[in-house]
Amino acid sequence: MPSSNISPKRYSGVAIVLHWLLGLALIGLFIVGVYMTDLPFSPQRLKLYNWHKWAGVTILTLSLLRLLWRLTHRPPALPDAMAAAMPRWQHWAHHGTHHALYVLFFAVPLLGWAYSSAAGFPIVLFGVLPLPDFVSADKALAELIKPWHKFSAFGMAALVLLHVAAALKHQLIDRDGLLLRMLPGRR
Repeated sequence: MPSSNISPKRYSGVAIVLHWLLGLALIGLFIVGVYMTDLPFSPQRLKLYNWHKWAGVTILTLSLLRLLWRLTHRPPALPDAMAAAMPRWQHWAHHGTHHALYVLFFAVPLLGWAYSSAAGFPIVLFGVLPLPDFVSADKALAELIKPWHKFSAFGMAALVLLHVAAALKHQLIDRDGLLLRMLPGRR
């Protein structure tokens, strides 16, 4: 339930921090994930895989916080003039991209956790806190889950690129100031 019936013109400070923190973490984690899969077996590869798991659990936690904030704090509506000028397909793309990203914020790390558990490699958060296995160890199941984690991560990366491209289009081509609603420190 939104906290108010009046839509603000800007995102709240908490929403802005969660947006940029999660965005940067996702980009970093994706780059590390792609890089580490091509490394030969070594202590460096094991270290990166553990870091990747820890970051995935952290992203899952941030995603939960972001979703809870979003459900309890109304985001700003598109300005009326902008919403009226947008073709219907852009409205669908705007909402569809945001909804798909929220689904993937949870699906990608949960698939990674399931894969790690099924492969028999439990997650020990920061090397000290063992997390419960998401599924029982099962090599065949691990092989089924692995491509889902990979493809959903690449799908999320594609949606992040689409989101960034749309924001840049609004800023550089449309010059409508839409991006300013999500920039920190601007009132």
